[in-house]
Amino acid sequence: MSVRSRKWKNKAGKIQESWTVDIVFQHADGREERVTKTSPVQTRRGAQQYERELRQALLNGTFGKEKCGEESPITLAEFTPRFLTYSENNNKHSSVVSKGQILADHVVPFFGKMALAKIGPAEIEDFKALMRKKKSAARARKEAPTKAAIRKRQDVEPKPLSLKTINNVLTVLHKLLTLAEEQRVIPQAPRVKLFGKVPKAAFDFLNFDEAERLVAAADLEWRPVLLVALKAGLRLGELIGLQWTDLDWQRSTLHVRRTIWRGVEGLPKGGRERAVELPASVVDALKAHRHLRGRFVFCHEDGQQLTEGTLKAPLRRALRAAGITREQGQIGWHDLRHTYGSHLAMKGVPLKVIQELMGHATIEMTMRYAHLSPETRKQAVAVLDAPFAPARDIDATRLEGAANQP
Repeated sequence: MSVRSRKWKNKAGKIQESWTVDIVFQHADGREERVTKTSPVQTRRGAQQYERELRQALLNGTFGKEKCGEESPITLAEFTPRFLTYSENNNKHSSVVSKGQILADHVVPFFGKMALAKIGPAEIEDFKALMRKKKSAARARKEAPTKAAIRKRQDVEPKPLSLKTINNVLTVLHKLLTLAEEQRVIPQAPRVKLFGKVPKAAFDFLNFDEAERLVAAADLEWRPVLLVALKAGLRLGELIGLQWTDLDWQRSTLHVRRTIWRGVEGLPKGGRERAVELPASVVDALKAHRHLRGRFVFCHEDGQQLTEGTLKAPLRRALRAAGITREQGQIGWHDLRHTYGSHLAMKGVPLKVIQELMGHATIEMTMRYAHLSPETRKQAVAVLDAPFAPARDIDATRLEGAANQP
């Protein structure tokens, strides 16, 4: 078939569909040319109309000579604002900021002055080779410009970018080029091949004793938010966006309905709300924490929202007071979320339940905690040695059921 439809599930579990035109055209001289293009109108009728337009352009000899590419040499830097506008319309705020940062740090410096139509497989491979040699500048960007921070930077050799980071950059480049094709700026987007077999990123978490020490050592006003992070697994933006109306005291349940990132409110990661059952210790702590400062559960004295920066210092003070240190980096708020998932796994909670509680879009994200629950697997196979249930006479059961029918 010349018009094809491909369906898949996105990270949020929703079905998405893409219409593609794939035709083989035979020219008058007998030469065959295969053309595969994404339909600009994503419906069956739109794709069929686009197929007719492509065939007519091939027949007229005008295919590939539209006002794009060399006749309209728009550069990647010139197209970037259009791509970011598209992202603002279709992605959450944090994703837009992340894409903008990737473009500014990596993509535009290399491809910025290059016409989009000139970007091909060879140029992309040159870019990948450069990225493999590039050093990470994240540490220098995050740390405060104090004398101590400057000395620390001088002592620590910047590490090469990880393959995961490079793949994130290549994914943004691929999306930009694909959009340029969809908007008919270029005739066809080149393939952007990612690095395969990227090692899974390691994560840190607190053991049971460290978690108890952290809460006990924390400033009294910050204990409730630490407790919710450790025993409800909320992300930092979800903690900041938590409101009193999200709590169901009768059912001891917390509803995660929003996240706030850099002051911008949006849906939780994955675009879905979720409900989290709370242990009694968290319920008691939240009841004792109730205040009249406004709708946010965790906020400043005047009721204003907390920020990511505001919450860094209380966690660091608590870690220091509890004597919790790590050779590789500092424990952060997301590590407290990992602690929640790790503790559930170590207590034998099924991974499917952990997935629902943590709001993971796929079970693959939850599988990172699987190695922490060996006892669960042992208990699962132990049922094979359990005594068999009494045998049932299936035929007699079937006849009994038939006799009871009217």
